[in-house]
Amino acid sequence: MGPRCVYKLEEEIEADWWEVEALYDLCFSPGRTALSSYRLRDGVPTVAALCLTLRDDDGALAAAIRYWPIEVGGEDVLLLGPVAVHPTRQGEGLGGLLINESLGEARRLGWERVMLVGDAPYYSRFGFRKLEGVVMPPPTNPDRVLGLELKGGAWIGVSGLATKTSGATLPGV
Repeated sequence: MGPRCVYKLEEEIEADWWEVEALYDLCFSPGRTALSSYRLRDGVPTVAALCLTLRDDDGALAAAIRYWPIEVGGEDVLLLGPVAVHPTRQGEGLGGLLINESLGEARRLGWERVMLVGDAPYYSRFGFRKLEGVVMPPPTNPDRVLGLELKGGAWIGVSGLATKTSGATLPGV
């Protein structure tokens, strides 16, 4: 086994934007921007304090995660994603590291609930569960709409269509 790589975890900065986009292009299908989650992100700034990058000791981008504010039933919700790990770095736990670090920071900043569109078997290990009564704009498989409470009971009574945020009072934005 070779020497262990040391990664540097940092908040994404403006200069990282296109490199992160290139990583997403590498890791996801060409039609990724046609997905419903992108309609909720369009023209809305990220929650910058939660958008993180991991770089190796040579400065190469190994992984990245972004978050966006949205609303469900008039309540503020964090939309996790995309999260991507460079194909040569997959299997090292970098995605999990980014998810755990960013969710801890989201909780510290006062966010109460997070959702994403993804694979339940992967995200359940972080506490995400299928959300009942929360609808992403089509085309989205309802079984892939997952949520996590950062504050106990935060999803109770929250339902309806996920929409772009009004942005009035968002924690950490």
